[in-house]
Amino acid sequence: MTVQATGVLLDLEGGVATLTLNDAARRNAMTPELGDALRARVEELRGREDVRAVVLAGAGGTFSAGGDLQMLERLRQVSFEEARVFMLDFYSRYLSILDLPVPTVAAVEGAAIGAGLCVALACDMCIVSEDAKLALNFVQLGLHPGMGATWLVPLRTGPQRAAELLLTGRRFDGREAVRLGLALEATPATETRTRARALATGIASNAPLATRGLKQRLGLDRAGLQRALEEEARLQAESYGSADLGEGLAAAAARRPPVFQGR
Repeated sequence: MTVQATGVLLDLEGGVATLTLNDAARRNAMTPELGDALRARVEELRGREDVRAVVLAGAGGTFSAGGDLQMLERLRQVSFEEARVFMLDFYSRYLSILDLPVPTVAAVEGAAIGAGLCVALACDMCIVSEDAKLALNFVQLGLHPGMGATWLVPLRTGPQRAAELLLTGRRFDGREAVRLGLALEATPATETRTRARALATGIASNAPLATRGLKQRLGLDRAGLQRALEEEARLQAESYGSADLGEGLAAAAARRPPVFQGR
């Protein structure tokens, strides 16, 4: 069975629900609307006893190109407090994936950039394409990291490697993501979804009460993550008022290196 909501596809088969971010024309860029659609689907699945595992994927061969740049431009025009509150709610839309009571597997094909990669890291396990284009490139835009990056990345990689990835914003592929601890397995691009679904199906075949209990026991420290999100929202709101973010967005649109002035 496949059901579509604005921005999200839901497929349910054999106890495994697959949620697909469905804005391929914009490479599944993260907008408030897409986040609302994801949160609505999560709420729907939370009440279903027949769902035993969830796969999260992106349409069009791309997981997510990250935060919508037009949204970032709009946030440059609002007050600090408006931006801070907006960002906290924006995070919660996408990190609602953490509210699912069953195990989650991200199937990352193509690009997963910035906040898009963070959403994949919020899943319990991550299967990536070997040639996936991955980055935590917030600083290259002149923006403080958000979407739990400062908490999720050190959790997966350790503090020194997280510092390197976040401070450089460099790109890496799926093979390196596995070596770094950001992903469980890397597969050929044609096999990524199949492998993620096979993993979820194996989980779904186990005793549901035990699996749900284990999911809760292995869950992230939500209080610690929330503290990080609140600090990220504050620092991102400060970034929106900076000339550096304006330069970073202009450089990204022109596909040129940015020239930051530190103001």
